[in-house]
Amino acid sequence: MANEPIRSILIVGGGTAGWMAANLLATRLRRLPIEITLVESPDIRTVGVGEATVPAIRDYFRAIGVTEAEVMRASQGTVKLGIEFRDWRAPGTSFFHPFGRYGVDAFSVPFHQYWLKRRMAGDETPLSAYCLPTQAAMRNLMLLPPEQPANDLGVFDWAIHFDAGLFARFLSQRAQDDLGVRHVEGTISGAKRDTENGRIASVSLSDGRTLDADLFIDCSGFRSLLLGQTLEVPYEDWTHLLPCDRAVAMPCTHGDELTPYTRSTALPAGWQWRIPLQHRVGNGYVYSSRHISDDEATATLITNLEGEALAEPNMLRFRTGHRTRVWEKNCVALGLAAGFLEPLESTSIVLIQSGIERLLAHFPDRDFDPTLADEFNRITALEYARIRDFLLLHYWGGQRNEPMWRECRALDLPETLAQRIRTFKGSGKLPRFEWDSFQPPSWLSMFAGFDIWPPRHDPLADQFSTEELAGTFGQIREAIGRAVALASPHADFIADTCAAPSSPQPAAVPV
Repeated sequence: MANEPIRSILIVGGGTAGWMAANLLATRLRRLPIEITLVESPDIRTVGVGEATVPAIRDYFRAIGVTEAEVMRASQGTVKLGIEFRDWRAPGTSFFHPFGRYGVDAFSVPFHQYWLKRRMAGDETPLSAYCLPTQAAMRNLMLLPPEQPANDLGVFDWAIHFDAGLFARFLSQRAQDDLGVRHVEGTISGAKRDTENGRIASVSLSDGRTLDADLFIDCSGFRSLLLGQTLEVPYEDWTHLLPCDRAVAMPCTHGDELTPYTRSTALPAGWQWRIPLQHRVGNGYVYSSRHISDDEATATLITNLEGEALAEPNMLRFRTGHRTRVWEKNCVALGLAAGFLEPLESTSIVLIQSGIERLLAHFPDRDFDPTLADEFNRITALEYARIRDFLLLHYWGGQRNEPMWRECRALDLPETLAQRIRTFKGSGKLPRFEWDSFQPPSWLSMFAGFDIWPPRHDPLADQFSTEELAGTFGQIREAIGRAVALASPHADFIADTCAAPSSPQPAAVPV
């Protein structure tokens, strides 16, 4: 049978998800005669979860042919070396999840096993002392990773914070001006399915226009107009595992330093984020509505603002989970239309990015071979589950005494997470599972932050005596100190490389 190639793609919805899809699809498919159209309503406000990202976003920039500096200037961006977690283990405690490694492995034995040996011998130096990005971030410094690191100390990465509304505007302009994406403004009133195969045939706009396509990308947010409403794909709800179901967001003026990291502060019924941008600070309280009212959550957030509020509180209700099939027939969902995992580890945007990449890796023709969708959906479900487990560890590991936190500690954990915890608590091993979004150093930072340790070190760590390790560990700390001494203040790095205009045009305030 002759292939019938895709000739038209309709992206339903703009915002971060829609315009990210438009840019990457138009870039990768530019040598094919495929028309890409994006339709969005000027009357619907973009939710825009995620002003914080993970390092993979820089791969996306490279893929569409832009630089970090370009994006940061256009979106009031700042540097992110990781996330500081305050009060999570208990009030008054703090730890850092860096985009980097700890120490230097030796003879195929992870560094933390040697560190455990030293710890058991009475050395109280924290593991964080052996991580370069952590030490830089805690001093509000920025340094770029070397292109060819001399050893594992130089293996780290960085991400950015940006104004999601301004970022979407930047992508929108580029997609239309440089990549030929057709932009249609209009409110979708419905979608029509093909009576023979059940696929989506077209969408209707409230003004009577009709838009058809071969492939539809649903970026319609929580409404999930195509995948959820039209194709009636069910939703797998994980609220019983991750307790937070609401958020209230409010930007404010700067009151503290321009830190090169996100901050997450645990509260009795959830947690509060702080994301510093060049022109404002993003703040939000993610919480469980069973443990605090909307009014109380809003009042708590307002009380905790470091500067003057710049907008009214923005409320968001959500269900953690994902559609059981993110690709159904000739429709693929991205962003909130596909699912939602709270922004505790800044994974919303990377899920959009991986979804687009996955679609390109399994790109169909108009026959829509179901094996492509099956594999796409299998991988997507794994990716969501792996992130879910990582987020759940944050709640399970806390030792706070409020009701919500006690309930989290008593949860019946998914076996995949329970296995990771058993393995680490037993031997300090950090297993890798298929489609892990977070690698062993990230899991290690969580276990260290919650003071979860095995009762023994790896016997292979006995290849060095505690005295030998003491000298080596001192040299590692000295090397990190020399590197930190060469770093620039974060504010200076921004001013020198990517300072944005002082008065940006108004953009939707993201949550």
